[in-house]
Amino acid sequence: MSTQSIRFNNANRSFYLTAKKRIDEYFKENNLSRYGNYQMVIKSIFMFTLYFTPFILLIFNTVDSFWAQAILWSIAGIGMSGIGLSVMHDANHGAYARNAKLNALMCRSMNFVGGYSLNWQLQHNTLHHTYTNIHDHDEDIAPPGFLRFEPHAELKKIHRFQFLYAWFFYGMMTMMWATTKDFMQLVRYNKMGLLAIKKTTFKKELYLLILNKIFYLSYSLGLPILLIHQPWYLVVAGWLIMHFTCGLILALIFQPAHVVDLTEFPVPDATGNMQDDWAAHQLKTTTNFATKSWAFSWFVGGLNFQVEHHLFPNICHIHYKKLAPIIKQTALEFNLPYHSKKTFVGAVLAHAKLLYILGKPAATAA
Repeated sequence: MSTQSIRFNNANRSFYLTAKKRIDEYFKENNLSRYGNYQMVIKSIFMFTLYFTPFILLIFNTVDSFWAQAILWSIAGIGMSGIGLSVMHDANHGAYARNAKLNALMCRSMNFVGGYSLNWQLQHNTLHHTYTNIHDHDEDIAPPGFLRFEPHAELKKIHRFQFLYAWFFYGMMTMMWATTKDFMQLVRYNKMGLLAIKKTTFKKELYLLILNKIFYLSYSLGLPILLIHQPWYLVVAGWLIMHFTCGLILALIFQPAHVVDLTEFPVPDATGNMQDDWAAHQLKTTTNFATKSWAFSWFVGGLNFQVEHHLFPNICHIHYKKLAPIIKQTALEFNLPYHSKKTFVGAVLAHAKLLYILGKPAATAA
């Protein structure tokens, strides 16, 4: 990733300042906290239960059939994704609770499901939220070379088929987190100087990362191999099913928020200057979807209200539905886009459509 300095054109921030004023008034008039409440407590209990209950049933051999065990592994994968989407994500942005220590604790829940919280903060908060959809700056649109998520990336012959095979590799996402990706990210972020920004060192974080991986792989894979009455390779297969389920769910929520046919992929000029201010840039590079579905919004931690989240990431997702009309109206007043797909299926199809387009030579930027 590039370390080139990007400067947004913040000379005119009227939209953001107006939206922020209206959001502030909403919370004040309704006497509401911007943080989570009892709903987050209930959701957290539910998601951790959804993850750990199948795991406990597995290691106590409550079912003998591999296929029944595979279902339990899949349910654990759903719970794992729920922890990431609905618990860790808000805490990562300091929006889970007013108490900073509680936020930090819940943010580290990612360490219990195979990731590493520091790397996620740097990838997600520092890079993705700041440089959304900007080539060579936003890691979320910089996948391995056999995938192409934006028109400024190198086009390869294999990309013509990515709309068919991408889904399989999405399912491998958390497998990579649990094994190799965190180590590669830590090396890269150290070279970029991001660890210094976090006031930590590579040596310290590498030590903690190794301990984290030993702990995670020991309890999530080693313990089942020892205790489950199945050949070790079937236990490994179940573990892979869990991660594939989780990875696919996460990709199907995060990708349609930015990599669809509605969003833009702006680039800076030769001196690193962007055309828009940061808030307008977020509106042009972000899309909502399925905002009418309460159950869907509940499970995905309000991340289908991606516009609201990107503009005000320090506000808990339980408020997004009420904030959406305010932000939409303000965007329209300032003649700015407010992208939204009516359904989740429509959003996924829009992502597939862009994958197809980006596999064609015509989708290469000059």
